[in-house]
Amino acid sequence: MIKVLKPLASLKLTLVGMILLAIGAALSYDNPEHMPVWVLVVPMTWLAVNLLAAIITNARINRRGGLLTFHLALLGLVVLAALGRLTFFEANIELLQDQAFSADDLFDVRSGPWHPGNLEEIRFIQGPYTVDYHPGIVRGATRSQVRISDERGSWETRVVGDDTPLLVEGYRLYTSFNKGFAAILTWLPEQGEPQTGAVHMPSYPLFEFKQDNSWTPPGGPEIKFWLRLETGLQQDAAWVLDAGKSHGVLVVNTGDQRVELQPGEMVPLTGGALRYERVTSWMGYKIFYDPTLHWLFFTSVIGVLGLSVHFWRKFGARLPVASTAGLRPDGPNPYAQARKGA
Repeated sequence: MIKVLKPLASLKLTLVGMILLAIGAALSYDNPEHMPVWVLVVPMTWLAVNLLAAIITNARINRRGGLLTFHLALLGLVVLAALGRLTFFEANIELLQDQAFSADDLFDVRSGPWHPGNLEEIRFIQGPYTVDYHPGIVRGATRSQVRISDERGSWETRVVGDDTPLLVEGYRLYTSFNKGFAAILTWLPEQGEPQTGAVHMPSYPLFEFKQDNSWTPPGGPEIKFWLRLETGLQQDAAWVLDAGKSHGVLVVNTGDQRVELQPGEMVPLTGGALRYERVTSWMGYKIFYDPTLHWLFFTSVIGVLGLSVHFWRKFGARLPVASTAGLRPDGPNPYAQARKGA
């Protein structure tokens, strides 16, 4: 068996695997949607087989405990990284205040072929949020409140941020820079039932100068909206974006008609009437799933410990030891005499 495995432990195969991994990493940079995970998984599998063969056939590795531990941990890291690519999940979502999470609202979805898919188990409702800004509109801490249901059916409030994720069923949800406001509108057609929905405005304050969007009612002309916001924004001073304390006037443009609406006001249009209910906020989240993260950390620690033990045994045994030859317990102490002479 050793003869069969020895060719697989060749350093030339290691070099080929590293080159393939580098190419795969370059191709999959920033997780392009069209790039399959196999450009990384195949080189990792190649390197795992190569490393396993080296561990089995190389006596300098498998007969030294510390070095063996390090190489086994390295093998574990390669295998775990490959499994992580096969099971990972990434996506984005924008949630209005008081809106419940739904997997149907996800966009920019990327996932591995072995992802288990437990998104239906995620249940929470978006609440209000605040964002700290430093002078120059430099974003600081984000505090987004969400209400999550526990096993008893009661609701618990949690705070999510850029580095404080909401952990649900193995998924990690982080707030992102993508957030803003929306106008809640009710369309009252001349015939039929009223319809209420939200028109999202671009991210704020990134596009503070362009808070506009459009919507076309059934059978009617396109309606253009501009939301004139009052948020307390300051360019050269620290301020807090508090969505709950923000207000907005909705400017409605259709054809030659231009109307400014306060919350609760209505404007008649072709085919019906439009009522501006209120302004609300939306928060963008990044969703991430990788079940191998904790195992990667513990395996890395084991590898470092194994390598430390190996080097301690290798170099610690060579440290010079002071010779005590010729010294008698009851004899004179030459070091003491030297101190007296000094």
